[in-house]
Amino acid sequence: MLARNFIAILILSLPLNASTTQVDSIYTDLAPDRCKTVKVDKDLGESVQKCAGVAGYSLLVEDADARQSITVVAPDGKRHTLNYSQVITTAFSTVGDKAEWRVERESANTRPIALIVRVFANEDPDSPQKRTAYLAVAKITPEKICVTARVKGGATANEEARRAADTSTWAPCLE
Repeated sequence: MLARNFIAILILSLPLNASTTQVDSIYTDLAPDRCKTVKVDKDLGESVQKCAGVAGYSLLVEDADARQSITVVAPDGKRHTLNYSQVITTAFSTVGDKAEWRVERESANTRPIALIVRVFANEDPDSPQKRTAYLAVAKITPEKICVTARVKGGATANEEARRAADTSTWAPCLE
């Protein structure tokens, strides 16, 4: 009985037009020549590039100590640091040239629900040319923006990352 009531409440809480919502991808460039440099500290070897986003969001690509990470800037200006060097890899790393925004489209509205960024890590000190690829999946909700999944590169990595992104709303943040 309790399970039946829960299902009924869940169904009743769904929006009436849920069937018109479509999840899609929008890609933005993260390549340094496609973003605006907003900070450079040559003494510390640090830099910050501001890159375009979607629906009022933008991305900051931060490079410090030969490790790159992303900070998501919300439309209200609030910054959400994703800390790739703590939750994806502690090795020297760079981000890929594209960010994939998973968005819900309903009529003329586009709302980002997740962000997927490829992170290349130099995890083998004996072979610095060898890089391990990861896909960092971050949820975007009004309450929280954080990394929820780390998908190791492979033949099905893109699909796995999209599945993780599309269900990330309820996923816990990686620590």
